[in-house]
Amino acid sequence: MEPGFHNTTRWRAHEFLLVTILILTGIAGYIRPTFEYSTAQLADSWGRSFADAHLSFDYLRNVLFPNIGFLLLLYCCYCWINLYIMPRLMQLVPPAAVGSFKISIGLGRLMMEGPGGIALKKVLWGLLNTFLLTVLLGIGWGIAYTYTDAPAINSDMTGQLVVGLGLEHITGWVIGYIVYAFVREMVIRRMQQDLLANANLISVVNQVSGYLLLYFAAGGVLLNFNILDNQAFGIFYFVFLPPALLTALTNLYWVFPLKGDGKLWRRPVLRRLLISSFCWGIPFIFFGIPNPGAMIPIVLSLGFAQLLVTTPVSWLIYRQWKDKILQVRGLQTALGQSEADLQFLRSQINPHFLFNVLNTLYGTALQEEAARTAGGIQRLGDMMRFMLHENHLHSIPMSKEIEYLKNYIVLQQLRTESSESIAIETTIDEAFPEFMIAPMLLIPFVENGFKHGISLREPSWIKLRLNVEGNRVLFELRNSIHASKGADPEKERSGIGLKNVLKRLSLLYPNRHEFYMHQDEREFFVQLSIQP
Repeated sequence: MEPGFHNTTRWRAHEFLLVTILILTGIAGYIRPTFEYSTAQLADSWGRSFADAHLSFDYLRNVLFPNIGFLLLLYCCYCWINLYIMPRLMQLVPPAAVGSFKISIGLGRLMMEGPGGIALKKVLWGLLNTFLLTVLLGIGWGIAYTYTDAPAINSDMTGQLVVGLGLEHITGWVIGYIVYAFVREMVIRRMQQDLLANANLISVVNQVSGYLLLYFAAGGVLLNFNILDNQAFGIFYFVFLPPALLTALTNLYWVFPLKGDGKLWRRPVLRRLLISSFCWGIPFIFFGIPNPGAMIPIVLSLGFAQLLVTTPVSWLIYRQWKDKILQVRGLQTALGQSEADLQFLRSQINPHFLFNVLNTLYGTALQEEAARTAGGIQRLGDMMRFMLHENHLHSIPMSKEIEYLKNYIVLQQLRTESSESIAIETTIDEAFPEFMIAPMLLIPFVENGFKHGISLREPSWIKLRLNVEGNRVLFELRNSIHASKGADPEKERSGIGLKNVLKRLSLLYPNRHEFYMHQDEREFFVQLSIQP
């Protein structure tokens, strides 16, 4: 599946955006006081412990630079884990059998060969990088702690002890996040093994991760700008409320729909209910209350609270909104199936295969000295490349649209240049500004002109003019008209094409386009003015 496929989970992207927002708001929260408070006010608010310990205090040295430096280091390590370490650790769970491996020692090197050996080598390298990252973060935390909490540091505490304290403080966080990231990647891999079957689940995960992004981003702003000063409310907002909300959403969209018309306490439903109630609290408790001794009883207490309070409340909500929830699930599944079918149809023709065939035909035409044929094949390849790579974009440079028009006209001239009664005139401004325009907006008019305006037996003409006037693109097309003899199966299709263009214009350029069309017995004339 291509990256732009709508059923692809956006969990990672939402998490990356959330971490970026939290880091930026954290940095802004430390910078803001330097503009709002005087040096004396900064010392009074942040330097009291330094004054009590008879130590000098400087906000830049003891608060701003250490904290910003550690936040930037934390962000770099986050990117390091997700972009480099996790792809290697995920080799522990290969999607298929990795095959045998061979280990040999020679010239002081440990060599691992074969698919399994390469996978094992990546895992070991990922573990080594995890260790190095933990050491780096521990040193960074120790250095920051040395400056920000200097009064709390015992005069007998050496630099090695401070670094050791940083490693002790950071190691649990790194291990916890690695475990979380590993579970995240496992879930994503499981969902993307069958995008069609998991279309509804992926949609729910994307919605939940989007809600969490907004929720924690708002909390980060409240916390980092000191709008949220109450520590108890902060723990409630970041540690206890998110598991309750996630449990409710999981029950509504994952647990209760499995019940159907059966009993609620069936084993599959009960298993999901226990997972939903007890598992959501683990990551928030871990990062909010990192004391190992207190974690287990708090997680169990929170799980029973979810089971006894959140579950009944979410069940009442589900019974009231059951029809709408199931309808949304059905629509999401149908949408996933439609997109999967479309993706399947797109994959039936490999564009690389077609390009290779065209290149072969182009080379053959040159060998046979068929210059016209070679030129036509080359332009057809350029048009196909446009259709595959540019046509799906919202807007493209005007130069690409003009290039496509020119290639189409040249291909049409290959079949008409032998007739002296056919006149094709094109006036296209060569110094066209680089406006952006919706793709394939002009070509339907040109196609219509060649389809209905050219006859190999009667005098025919097409006159095209494309230029810029001020900040507007002006397009004009005149073509002769020839009454069709007999039934024309393409007549209705041509009309639909023009209607679609007019509809696109009304949607994409409301109040920014003018369209005029006129037809008499001899000629069809269309004029379009667009303000990009």
